[in-house]
Amino acid sequence: MFYLAQESSSLSGVLIFVLIVVGILVLIGLGLFLKFFSLWIRCVMTRAQIGMFDLIGMWLRKVDPAVIVNAKIMAVQAGLVVKTKDLEAHYLAGGNVPRVIRALIAADRANIPLDYKTSTGIDLAGRDVYDAVRTSVNPKVIDCPDPARVRETIDAVAKDGIQLKVKARITVRANIGRLVGGATEETIIARVGEGIVTTIGSAMSHKEVLENPDLISRTVLKKGLDAGTAYEILSLDIADIDVGTNIGARLQADQAEADMRVARAKAEERRALAIAREQEMKALTQENRAQVVLAEAEIPRAIADAFRSGKLGVFDYYNLKNVLADTSMREAIAESAHPKPKSESGHKGE
Repeated sequence: MFYLAQESSSLSGVLIFVLIVVGILVLIGLGLFLKFFSLWIRCVMTRAQIGMFDLIGMWLRKVDPAVIVNAKIMAVQAGLVVKTKDLEAHYLAGGNVPRVIRALIAADRANIPLDYKTSTGIDLAGRDVYDAVRTSVNPKVIDCPDPARVRETIDAVAKDGIQLKVKARITVRANIGRLVGGATEETIIARVGEGIVTTIGSAMSHKEVLENPDLISRTVLKKGLDAGTAYEILSLDIADIDVGTNIGARLQADQAEADMRVARAKAEERRALAIAREQEMKALTQENRAQVVLAEAEIPRAIADAFRSGKLGVFDYYNLKNVLADTSMREAIAESAHPKPKSESGHKGE
């Protein structure tokens, strides 16, 4: 009897545990149902074909059910066929699901060929696919040069040396097929700027460019600057063109100044060489004078030797002294009769 009572108590405990577990599961299910009830009702009413278990699965996979439901409803209402799993995959890959759906709807309304795979690839590549579709429908105008940069104009010099300052506007349309891997607006601006500089630089006169500004547009557009870019250039318009400075005259003036500096340097070099040569000649003159003094110093010694050897007598010596005295007197008389100018005497004193 005791055994039967114990067995009945154990069965009642198991039943209570099962009831508790079932109650918890029911509460959890009821909570999830209430959590996603509004989204589920929207899916049912719009025929989005997303069930309650699909919503719970999204929640468990860390996918925002509201984003997927809203995107799927937009696609269904627009008549597009998009799988829910594809939307979830794009969300988990880090893409912007609503933007992709809006781009697909805009492309469908504008009869632009764009499929879901291409749009998601463009979105994951970091480009705004919805903006690309809008640019395809409504072309965009790009200023050249970019106003955000430091330079406000594109400066170029014609063959006559006159500088021209140009502002251009480029009308472009997005090329959906080249958005992935295609160059951006900066590349188009750089290419157009290069084409403007080349066109002006090849002109014989700046007046030729001022008279026909469309010459720049025609020449630049012929080069196919939109090759390899994500855009198609529709037109290139010259918004403003002004005359700058005379670069040719400035370069000639700078060259003349440089030539004059070179000539001055060469003249200074020649003057320095002349001064050095003058100093060398002065040193040579002093050296020769020293040799003359040394030679004159040998005269008394030679006279003394002549006395000793008997080759010179006393009368001969006195005759020599008289000749020297007579020569000194004649030189003194000549200097008193013909005085030298002050400039020469002053130069001699120096």
